Amino acid sequence: MKALPALVPILALSLTLAACGKNEEGAKPSGAPVAEVKAPAGSSWSETVAATPEGYFVLGNPNAAVKLVEYGSYTCSHCRDFSVEASEEIRKIVDTGKMSYEFRPFLRDPIDLTTALLAQCGGKDVFYPLTEQFFANQTAMFEKVQAAGPQLQAVEQMPPAQRPVGIAQALGLVEFAQQRGISADQAKQCLADTGAATRLAKGVEAAGKQYNIEGTPTFLLNGVIVPNTSTWATLQPKLKEAGI
Repeated sequence: MKALPALVPILALSLTLAACGKNEEGAKPSGAPVAEVKAPAGSSWSETVAATPEGYFVLGNPNAAVKLVEYGSYTCSHCRDFSVEASEEIRKIVDTGKMSYEFRPFLRDPIDLTTALLAQCGGKDVFYPLTEQFFANQTAMFEKVQAAGPQLQAVEQMPPAQRPVGIAQALGLVEFAQQRGISADQAKQCLADTGAATRLAKGVEAAGKQYNIEGTPTFLLNGVIVPNTSTWATLQPKLKEAGI
């Protein structure tokens, strides 16, 4: 799925927009079988989330032997399909303590930035449920994009700091977040957080340079790109090779 060209001018970011579903080659992961690690008493690893210094959130055992990172776009259909197919399976693996999982938003267009700001708005405990729900809502959101043309054109005339709020209001994303426990005032405050927007943009630029990411989803296993992998069916064998 390509980025939405008509919406690109809404946000002035020094980013090269990535295609959806293209991966860069990388080293083949391998390793001996990994032993399970019990979660602390009274908890489960799939409910354990820790913030990273870079502003992302890690799900599971922070000291897991295998660390899976996904660079994904909220407007990418392949990323949506992966979320639907793999979220429950990933949580099952995370619960073993063998693997941690980290979703890092990869911004392809202004809607990505808007959604990423809202997903992070409730903090670490709701980030992953919200991310999964945003993916589940992707088709309905795109229907609203088609119907909101004049509103989105008006958003282009707003100051950059106000554009995420304008996009979210035009697409009903403030109400979507509000129905999931984030107040309208809180959502608007997060959407106007230029510091958070800048961190997300810089994270994408850094990832693009470090890993030569050209498409989403892109997966890393212990810091190495997993080649030719964009679906759960192609990722699962690579996890087994890594000892899962």
